[in-house]
Amino acid sequence: MRILPTLLLSACASVSLFAAPPVVPAEPIAKKGELLFADDFEGSVAAAWHKVVPTFTVENGVLKGTQTRDVDVPAADGKPALKAHAAVHGLEIPTKDSIVEVKICFEGASMLDVEFDDRKYTGAHYGHICRAQVRLNAVQIIDERDGSMRNDIREMRQDPARKAEGDKLLVGRTASFPVNLEKSRWYTLQVETVGDEMRVSIDGKAVGYLKSSGIGHATKSKIELGCAGKDGLFDEIKVWNALPAGGK
Repeated sequence: MRILPTLLLSACASVSLFAAPPVVPAEPIAKKGELLFADDFEGSVAAAWHKVVPTFTVENGVLKGTQTRDVDVPAADGKPALKAHAAVHGLEIPTKDSIVEVKICFEGASMLDVEFDDRKYTGAHYGHICRAQVRLNAVQIIDERDGSMRNDIREMRQDPARKAEGDKLLVGRTASFPVNLEKSRWYTLQVETVGDEMRVSIDGKAVGYLKSSGIGHATKSKIELGCAGKDGLFDEIKVWNALPAGGK
């Protein structure tokens, strides 16, 4: 597969809250080590998969995500309120540095992502660490551990009187890069995570990069796939341990 010729790289990148845009390394920052996991969704469902937020199904040899929690539901009849949330499917694959490669296809979905969590980490909401989100028009890399999901920052931003203070702490924790992808077309997404750096490529072309402290979290216990909207497809996922490309 080839990336569309109109794909824009680091020269047109933007970072939230006007931080200086990072330069996207043209060469990989990681090299593949041990293959930890692979699934082409052609046979029985691998035991490592588990439901996090419904709904994912395996259909015709691919994993399909469909967001069903698409509206906020207020508390009623003794049941707690539910916030709208992307569908999330999880893998119990502990990593520190890794390369995740997966084929993705937008069939109505508005966002597909690869995320890393550590449920035992209590400094960020629900143990969120970092993620790479893909939309048809943008790739976004987010340090959640030390950014939007860090407990104190999250509390500040939910308080109108302190929101501006919280927003200032997010500078440099998120980077967004324009792309031009097509609906109903398969792309190979690769997410490299080494130390406190994350690099994203699509069909072998570098499209995003962020260096931020939370990415360096040493105990990423879970890898999760997310889908906002209806529907998003995933196939041929592989996860490797990774070493720095320079061998350091």
